[in-house]
Amino acid sequence: MSNTLPPNTGYVAAAYLVFLFILLIYIVIMAIRAARVERELAELLTQSQQRAAAKTEEGSQ
Repeated sequence: MSNTLPPNTGYVAAAYLVFLFILLIYIVIMAIRAARVERELAELLTQSQQRAAAKTEEGSQ
């Protein structure tokens, strides 16, 4: 059994690095989108609470 690496080892390592880089970019993009959706959802929740409070004030008058 030989202790030398096959000649295409560099290409395999480069392919794995490119795959990991693309995966990292995908994860970052999904995290940014999730944060934006969460922020928009919180804003909508605040707006709906304000509208509900306004309706209860109108109903009590």
